Amino acid sequence: MSDLESSSIASLPVMDEMAHQTYPSATLYVVATPIGNVTDISLRALHVLSLVNAVACEDTRNTATLMTRFGLHKPLIAAHQHNEREAAELLIARLQAGERIALVSDAGTPAVSDPGARIVDAVRAAGLRVLPLPGASAAVTALSASGLVNDQFYFVGFLPAKAKQRENFLGTLRAVTATMVFYEAPHRILDCASALASAFEPTRQVVFARELTKMFEEIHRCPLSEAEAWIKADGHREKGEFVVLLAGAPPADDENDVEADRILQVLLAELPVKQAAGLAAQITGRKKNALYDRALQLKN
Repeated sequence: MSDLESSSIASLPVMDEMAHQTYPSATLYVVATPIGNVTDISLRALHVLSLVNAVACEDTRNTATLMTRFGLHKPLIAAHQHNEREAAELLIARLQAGERIALVSDAGTPAVSDPGARIVDAVRAAGLRVLPLPGASAAVTALSASGLVNDQFYFVGFLPAKAKQRENFLGTLRAVTATMVFYEAPHRILDCASALASAFEPTRQVVFARELTKMFEEIHRCPLSEAEAWIKADGHREKGEFVVLLAGAPPADDENDVEADRILQVLLAELPVKQAAGLAAQITGRKKNALYDRALQLKN
């Protein structure tokens, strides 16, 4: 009896449909796994995990536990951030021998702020097939429940750990109009909130999505000016994995705003803020006070 036949999902009618689909050999299957709630795995993912010859994973202990919960048992290959290149060579050799290999991370979609990108790149460079199986993603899960209305989002991932590097990096994002998506560790969430509050306008909306899909899931939205106080109000809010969403900058009203910014940036490279704003007002015909405020934002 196969692993699939012995598992509880084998009796589902839809499994017959999956059995008649094509699952090519010599293929790397990039498989998304749950980010918290174990039942969020897809039926297709379970079927593929039952078919592959081996599973390449970030942590063999975590993946062994997940597989066991579904009655699946496969050889596991460690493929984490410290050995991706070596693991890629091993996986390519096995794929070239005609095997099917699944690639998973500890949670969510591999290669998205998780190991896997180098392996996928190497497998593709070797002329082998990569087949993705969609599933859980913390970034998209948080976006769907944020209520931030924007047709675009900009995935940032983890911010630099050092304060000055974080400050400089956030400075490059001030003009981004898309909703920004950050990942953050619990021990840095307060520093993250403080850095965002310093870098962006206090009225910007921020969403903290904590422990998504887990028992203590919490999704909170507020202006940046209230972010630090909200975290400090409850010690539990500095625990768990975080997705932080930040509303993007309002789009420029028209092309004149873009041109005014360009002129200000040129002038600010040579002149103090007040003089740059005054000269920009003469050039553009726009109000000096508004240009002065904008010059301060650009200067910082």
